[in-house]
Amino acid sequence: MNPEPGEFLSLLTPEEIEAFRAVGRPRRWERGATVMTEGDTSDWVLVLTEGRVKVSSHTSSGTEVVLAVRGPGGLLGEMSAIDGSPRSATVTALEPIAGFVVRDFTAFLQTHGHIAVLLIRLVTGRLRDADRKRIEYGAFDTTGRVATRLLELAERYGEQTASGVRVALPLSQDELAGWTGASREAVSKALRTLRDRGLIETGRRRVVIHDLEGLRKRAR
Repeated sequence: MNPEPGEFLSLLTPEEIEAFRAVGRPRRWERGATVMTEGDTSDWVLVLTEGRVKVSSHTSSGTEVVLAVRGPGGLLGEMSAIDGSPRSATVTALEPIAGFVVRDFTAFLQTHGHIAVLLIRLVTGRLRDADRKRIEYGAFDTTGRVATRLLELAERYGEQTASGVRVALPLSQDELAGWTGASREAVSKALRTLRDRGLIETGRRRVVIHDLEGLRKRAR
């Protein structure tokens, strides 16, 4: 397993990862499975070792809002495990996933102070990211927000090829719309605009970015 940069396990030493594994139980889920449900109350967390998930919530009208995409090394469910409040979001497997479940997470943190400090840094980073996205929603048009999300996916999952950076897109257009705070129609139009400018090429659940710098300029 290679934790993604910035994800929880990437911050830990090999010894700390083994300590975490020692108190965990391995689990697997198939693509499309619901891993955690918004509103549930539980004290366990999940650390991903394979695959990607989406973290989402639903508005009162039933519209899905995608809050984040997490990959290998990601920590899920830590807020509810710490404060005992109901889950604030639903976690769904975008592809087959594996990880280990740790119960009584707070007891583990009490005996591993350094990991607790790293968790604070992780949560702080997520809060900053949430603030940044709120600013984007007010300052950027839909095409700019779509370009920003594609750049984020390219940085995390991109593979350099002869024709550009290929991203195996884990999200459908509906899910990408939920991640950018726009309608599916607006996202389709934004992708068409980016294609017409020669910045990207799209296919079924994949994107090839031909011009990274041009995409960054459009994102700004």
